[in-house]
Amino acid sequence: MKTYLVTGGAGFIGCNFIRYMLGKYGDIKVINLDALTYAGSLDNLRDVENDARYRFVHGDVCDAVLVPSLFKGENIDIVVNFAAESHVDRSIADPDVFALTNFMGTLNLLNAARAAWLTGDDVYKDGAKFVQISTDEVYGSLGPEGLFTENTPLDPRSPYSASKAAADLMVKAYADTYKMPVNITRCSNNYGPCQYPEKLIPLMIKNALEHKPLPVYGDGLNVRDWLYVDDHCAAIDLVIENGGQGEIYNIGGHNEYPNIEIVKLLLDYMNNNIDSEINESLITYVTDRKGHDRRYAIDPQKIHRELGWLPETKFSDGIVKTVGWYVRRRKHG
Repeated sequence: MKTYLVTGGAGFIGCNFIRYMLGKYGDIKVINLDALTYAGSLDNLRDVENDARYRFVHGDVCDAVLVPSLFKGENIDIVVNFAAESHVDRSIADPDVFALTNFMGTLNLLNAARAAWLTGDDVYKDGAKFVQISTDEVYGSLGPEGLFTENTPLDPRSPYSASKAAADLMVKAYADTYKMPVNITRCSNNYGPCQYPEKLIPLMIKNALEHKPLPVYGDGLNVRDWLYVDDHCAAIDLVIENGGQGEIYNIGGHNEYPNIEIVKLLLDYMNNNIDSEINESLITYVTDRKGHDRRYAIDPQKIHRELGWLPETKFSDGIVKTVGWYVRRRKHG
């Protein structure tokens, strides 16, 4: 039985990953380490909290006593590091906490994993792997054409993306220097159930349901590539199982849209299917945020070519699932 340490598992992508893995595999154990900051909630995992294969641990990835004790007590085989402060606006206001959690937390996990897994000179426990979950934002901003590949130079432009890029480089250093078994994944914008309503799609859904203004930065033409969270989880699973030593994999959804088009698509669907009073009059353009990257777009050919992954969820279907989840959540609390 493999034992996974999933950090940040009470957050958006982490909770969906835990649910995905427990649903797919019967012979695994999942330890969820989460500090339960504002964006993490155990409500996201109520359906698995009594599963004998699952255990929640309330704690911080920066805790230099707790983290090594988990490796020793739980015999961890695989680390999937989702734990991160991830909101750009918050990183602009308070960059220190991003550096602490995203960089120092990753370093603490690397040190604990290496100490637990090392069995000889650059030889590690069989089947051990450290998977760093990163972001396409470490690559910076694209012009109207082109795609980010795994060889695109890092050019982070916010305290958030800089802290993630720094963590990625440390993970790569542990692979190069210590031969530690690692992978890094960099995904495009995720959407789906359980996302905290500070990001674009859940914020627009929440405000629309409450008939509140929908704030759109600048001219609304910033472009993002959107990936349904379950497709992301499936990609991470493949990387864990078959990812090459030290390799980086970009995970993209083949769904590029300007932000304003996303907002209008949501409003149109909700107007026709949820509430006829929801319409484009709710859109409110606000001052653009500092350092707002114009366009992100992922080239996922490597993960498709090497691991056989492709996104399966059409954007139109994913949006219906996502809106439905937030409607039910609002109705039932």
